[in-house]
Amino acid sequence: MVRHGEVENPEKVLYGRLPGYGLSALGRRMADGVAEHFGRRADAGRPVHLLAASPLLRAQQTAAPIAERLDLEIVGEDRVLEAENAFEGLSNVRRHLRSPRRWPLLVNPLRPSWGEPYTQQVSRVLAAVKDLSDQAVAEHGDGAEVVVVSHQLPIWVTRLWAEDRRLWHDPRSRECSLTSITSLHVGPDGVEAVSYEEPNRELLKDATALPGA
Repeated sequence: MVRHGEVENPEKVLYGRLPGYGLSALGRRMADGVAEHFGRRADAGRPVHLLAASPLLRAQQTAAPIAERLDLEIVGEDRVLEAENAFEGLSNVRRHLRSPRRWPLLVNPLRPSWGEPYTQQVSRVLAAVKDLSDQAVAEHGDGAEVVVVSHQLPIWVTRLWAEDRRLWHDPRSRECSLTSITSLHVGPDGVEAVSYEEPNRELLKDATALPGA
């Protein structure tokens, strides 16, 4: 599971599922970098057999150079879409949280009450992972690899589930940087292990990344 690259977002809006938020110039460099990462793996005998992506623009733009480098088509996958969030469209969310009319949204941070439940996000992502991995194995045999371009929160809570950790968390604690790769190693009994890579680590210092974006 690949998180998308940096988004052009000068107003620092929590854009969520809003349309039209595409990659910045740096985000395009990140997309090229992660594509080259997978290209080197393919050249070394570890090809990707199936490429899927969230329908949101930033995910599609991140997937595009991967598709070109690996000569794959992008499969649209709605189940790896960004999480719903009641603060979508706002900038400076911390300031808005001081308004009493927003406080009902904060009543249950464990669910969370301001957006799509964590358990629902995990369920839909895992369903997509299972279907895509089953398809890849059916077509290419055991060991087939799938790349799915998605978003920080769905990727992170799915990793928490896979590692048998609680799903509620501090957004600042997420280990899911822009164009990072969170790999679910799937076996006969489901997810057996998780690994994490940051192929664009050298670019992260110049990036603007909002939690949940």
